[in-house]
Amino acid sequence: MSRVIVGLDEVGRGCIAGPVVAAAVVLDPNKPIEGLMDSKKLSKKKRDELSEMIMTNAKDWSIGRAEALEIDELNILQASLLAMKRAYEGLSVPCDFAQVDGTFYPHIQIPGECIKGGDNLIAEISAASIIAKVYRDEHMAILDVLNPGYDLAQHMGYPTPAHKKSIFLNGVTDIYRRSFAPVKALLA
Repeated sequence: MSRVIVGLDEVGRGCIAGPVVAAAVVLDPNKPIEGLMDSKKLSKKKRDELSEMIMTNAKDWSIGRAEALEIDELNILQASLLAMKRAYEGLSVPCDFAQVDGTFYPHIQIPGECIKGGDNLIAEISAASIIAKVYRDEHMAILDVLNPGYDLAQHMGYPTPAHKKSIFLNGVTDIYRRSFAPVKALLA
């Protein structure tokens, strides 16, 4: 019997607004998905298509997140690991081994390995990267409606010049990571 592998990845670490989002994916070897790669290398249309295929064909998948307040309390690395732990804990399929994008391993109860650039090398990690990115982008579009004037659906919370200008004009809301330099500077 082959071992059950879960891929873990997160998105949104470099943003100054919104949550950091992680996904855990267990692919079904009997239902291979073509075209999996790092979500950043895919068009939005292709990401959306693949996300739907992953959620339909994977043995299991789960999303975990850490909010702006948690990021400020813990730091972005620990919040990212917490989001991965939450994603892993949301799975219903028992896993034997985890493959994690990056160089830090989350606090989960199974052995595994960290793979730098794993989102472009390991199908399970690529799948996690894709569904996490699609989920987070959709969440940022909702935050855009709830927080008019910040254009969150355009820059997804990244610190673009236009985004920083909109924070200067409209102020810092509770979706912002106050410990991040661009926001900290605007609060000073």
